[in-house]
Amino acid sequence: MTETDAIRTEIRQTLDLLRTKLGVRGTSAERALSRSKRLLPSWAKGALAELARAEQVLDHPRLSLTLDRAALSRSAGELRAHLKTIDVADRRKGWWLGMLGGLSFNLIAFTALLIGVLVWRGFL
Repeated sequence: MTETDAIRTEIRQTLDLLRTKLGVRGTSAERALSRSKRLLPSWAKGALAELARAEQVLDHPRLSLTLDRAALSRSAGELRAHLKTIDVADRRKGWWLGMLGGLSFNLIAFTALLIGVLVWRGFL
């Protein structure tokens, strides 16, 4: 296995983790980067951008020699380590709790406003 194949497999593994943990559907690292704007912290976006640039250069035989393979594998490893810590069930539960919290706040605000209008108009 050559070094370019090793980098490609690391990028592919990272994209698979992005797909399973965050639901980012992208066939390339560049597409995955554009689709994961708010889902990743800034350092992880930088690591993914570095992998996307490397993915474009890997196809060229001479330009691929200019890549820093150690830095790329370190970036991919850090990104994969971060993605492995994400709990999908907890994210889903947090989304539902956030939605229910917003809905309950809106109902409480509407009820308070309705009672205020009824008192102001003299019905209560």
